[in-house]
Amino acid sequence: MQSPEKISYDPEAPVDPRIEALVNDLIGRVADKWTMLILEALEEHGECRFTRLAGLVPGISQKMLTQTLRAMERDGLVHRTVHPVIPPKVEYRLTGLGHSLGEAFCGVWLWAEAHLGEVEEARAGFDARG
Repeated sequence: MQSPEKISYDPEAPVDPRIEALVNDLIGRVADKWTMLILEALEEHGECRFTRLAGLVPGISQKMLTQTLRAMERDGLVHRTVHPVIPPKVEYRLTGLGHSLGEAFCGVWLWAEAHLGEVEEARAGFDARG
């Protein structure tokens, strides 16, 4: 896989509709706060059981955690392991794709950290004009 520094963007190049669809899907996925919070929890804590994840993602319902994990598994972001014990033991961990997506969006955190003051100043100026 190429690193982002080596990928060049040519606005004149034809767009592969499959890539466009994937980008749109991924933007929708990562715009979902639950996906990003689960991604962060698994990145920080490694492989986790369902109940542990529920505790690491404040405010998420059991239903939403289940739905989000299934969607992430379908997209190849998490790997689900079911251990054949009673009661069932299910663990989730990030895949290579999951790790790389987290790395890609780490840039947003870095940008926010670097520009927080500017954004707050711009918002305050805008709100004062209103």
